[in-house]
Parts: sequence; C-alpha cells; structure tokens
Amino acid sequence: MRDGSEAGSAVAEFAMVGALVVLLFLAAFQVGFSLFVRNTLIANATEGARYGARADATPSMGAERTRALISESLAARYARDVTATEVREGGALVVRVTVRAPLPILGPFGPSQSLNVSGRAYEESQ
Repeated sequence: MRDGSEAGSAVAEFAMVGALVVLLFLAAFQVGFSLFVRNTLIANATEGARYGARADATPSMGAERTRALISESLAARYARDVTATEVREGGALVVRVTVRAPLPILGPFGPSQSLNVSGRAYEESQ
C-alpha cells in the first residue's frame, strides 16, 4: 500500500527531467551553430583567397570579396576583421585571407576575435 509520501513526485520528476532535456538540446544546437559559423567563415575566406589570387586581381580585392560573402551569409559583424596577405609557401606565392570573428557562445553572441580562420590560394600570375 502507498502511504502518500510520494504523492506528486511524478510532476516534480517531469519538470526536472524536462528542464535537463531542454538544456541538452540547446547545448547541442549551440555546438551545431558554432560549427556552422566556423565552416561558413572558412568557405568564405577560401573563396575570397581564390578571388584575390586571380591574375587580374589583388589580395585586397579578395578581402573585400570575403567581407561581402560573410555579410551576405552570416552578418556584417562577423566581417569586421578580414585581412589578406601575399606570402611565400614552399617556393610559391600564396594569397592568404584571414578572418577574426566572434565565437558564438550564447546564440550568435560571444567574445570578439576568438575565432581565427584562414583560406589560401596559389597566385595565378606566377
């Protein structure tokens, strides 16, 4: 026989387990969003490097292209710090586009310049 000391415990358990499930879902969603932002920035930096490495272009044109792509695909605040340089790697000239952006920790918000990604492409004019 039940003595009534556990009356209402199912409701309390449901509330605690429900809150835990929601918290785990939000954490998994945030990890996925962070990976999406990182992969999008890498793809845009690589595309900008390819654009800046063309024979009729300059690295600064690649940086501008990267800024435009990031602003269209994510948000303009992710495109605030984009640099393009021409470096020599293994005897070949390479255009490197580097993006420093905020790492999204709580939704789209996070510490600025925490995420550093770069894209490279061989210079076509060599």
